[in-house]
Amino acid sequence: VELKPGASASADDLIGWCKQNLAGYKVPRHIVFRELPKTSTGKIQKFRLRDIAKDV
Repeated sequence: VELKPGASASADDLIGWCKQNLAGYKVPRHIVFRELPKTSTGKIQKFRLRDIAKDV
């Protein structure tokens, strides 16, 4: 999730939204707040996200 400038959300807010709108097995157990790695054109670098996810 990438928030709009000036917006804020907590992990509890996001998990609560997921519980209301998603099936139980799709609700995340952990939420990590950090900046997404992007290329110079603004695309998300998926290979770097995978590396980050391995460490969590």
